[in-house]
Amino acid sequence: MMQPLVLYDILSELPGNNFSPNPAKPRFVLSYKDLPFVTLWVEYSDISVAMKAVGAKPNKRRDGSDVYTVPVLSDPNTGALITDSLEIASYLEKTYPEKPIFPNNSEPLIRAFDSDHLSLVRPAIKSIYTRSAEILSPASAKFFIGLRSKDIPLPWDAKYDEDWDLLEKGYNTIYEWYQKTDGKWIMGDTFSYPDIVVACYLLWYKRVMKEEEWVRICSWNGGKWAQVLADVEKECKLA
Repeated sequence: MMQPLVLYDILSELPGNNFSPNPAKPRFVLSYKDLPFVTLWVEYSDISVAMKAVGAKPNKRRDGSDVYTVPVLSDPNTGALITDSLEIASYLEKTYPEKPIFPNNSEPLIRAFDSDHLSLVRPAIKSIYTRSAEILSPASAKFFIGLRSKDIPLPWDAKYDEDWDLLEKGYNTIYEWYQKTDGKWIMGDTFSYPDIVVACYLLWYKRVMKEEEWVRICSWNGGKWAQVLADVEKECKLA
């Protein structure tokens, strides 16, 4: 009998805890593939200690230094312990190929998509980080700001003036990608990992933003983004 996989995610003060897009990606993949799993919640300020304790490998920062992150996935059925959402997706696809998320040998192209998508949303990240810090415990918020400001220098704010323009511009480009297909998914009628990537960032905004801020995103591109999130949640049985 298959044992449940273990997903490490970030604890928050929101109902249900989940908010971060990177741990959300493997959660969506696990649910889509009908794989049993449990979630262990970790305070943001405790990630380094907790991940070292379980033996997870660190990721690399832009300056080459080590940083411990989540998601981390532990698979007691194989003994595997994987760090990073994209590597987790790749592992799950190879180990549990039913209901593929990298169809037709598309993993190299999907890895490029993952990078390109991040480059479009990252310029507007200060405002989203501001909101994310607000839903963490005080100790974790302080740690989050200290760590993330190494990549995205302070000050942060949630005024969204310039950030809104950058974010909307990024989503206009992603909208054009969707318009080039005949179906509702990035690959037309075939559901795949890029749709999960897009949805998990949208879920992040929905979870941490003020209601009027999320409503504004939902108004872009004819309501496309609320629909994408709803469609992916339904496909992954997380609606």
